[in-house]
Amino acid sequence: MRKIALLALCVLTLAGIACKSGDQSGNIQIALITMDSMDEHWIKLNNGAQDKARELKNVTVTWSAPQVGKVDAAAQLQLIEDAITLQVDVLMLAPLHADALVPGIEKAKAAGIKVILVDSGANTEDYDAFLFTDNAAAARLAADELAKVIDGQGKVAIINAQSGAGTTLTRENEFKAQMAEKYPGISIVGTQYSDGDATRALNIATDFMTANPDLAGIYACNEGSTTGAGNGIEQAGKAGTVRFVGFDWSDNTKSLIERGVLDATMVQNPYQMGYQGVQAGVDLLADKTVQRNIDTGVTVATKENAADIK
Repeated sequence: MRKIALLALCVLTLAGIACKSGDQSGNIQIALITMDSMDEHWIKLNNGAQDKARELKNVTVTWSAPQVGKVDAAAQLQLIEDAITLQVDVLMLAPLHADALVPGIEKAKAAGIKVILVDSGANTEDYDAFLFTDNAAAARLAADELAKVIDGQGKVAIINAQSGAGTTLTRENEFKAQMAEKYPGISIVGTQYSDGDATRALNIATDFMTANPDLAGIYACNEGSTTGAGNGIEQAGKAGTVRFVGFDWSDNTKSLIERGVLDATMVQNPYQMGYQGVQAGVDLLADKTVQRNIDTGVTVATKENAADIK
């Protein structure tokens, strides 16, 4: 009867995660849960995970994310609950919120599941490995890049993604800290949150430029915010006047650089987060030593090197 009930749960689960107990092949089951499934950043991360799984042959990675995008921490918690119920071997998670996802992370660990955080951290030590961009260093680089193109003078606005995500908060706070320490001639007029939605970021950028006709620059903290803010700058006819530095690499951000709208963007390596994350999970299950914190690197993309960045 227990087996029948468990099989029914496997079939009915909304997360679509393969059930370990019902898998007779001996495959390692990994649940990959990201902030959304639309941004190229997450698509690349999943591509890396799937490529490594295919190389290893005995690994299945099932990818899921909240349907409404980067705002529903409760939906992420439910996806974690589904993964726990289905007794997956490894949870790879990009937490939407540094605090709200802690109960799910700790419950997964207590259930004997290996927990690997990718891209964004959480306020708990109850994880096995964390693959990340050094967001503090990248944000300070972004501040330096924007200060350089505005000659260290003027008003700057920040368009961030989620107000509670550890990653984007670091990108905002370290940018502010670098400006305050190194560039006294630059003032930050405000921060608004787009939840990574390009349309919302476009509107926020427009509002900032309307409220500050002498705005010198904008800094955006993720791909959706960068794409939307860039489109807003271009639509306002202020490309090259309102200087612009962003985050992440996609066809959209590359095009903004090529069109002279985006001066620089901080390029992460989500593919390696996924690729190395799967290997880390497999190694942990084999009781191999795995580095707990793994920096997957960042590159500053500009018009000069854009053609060389994949």
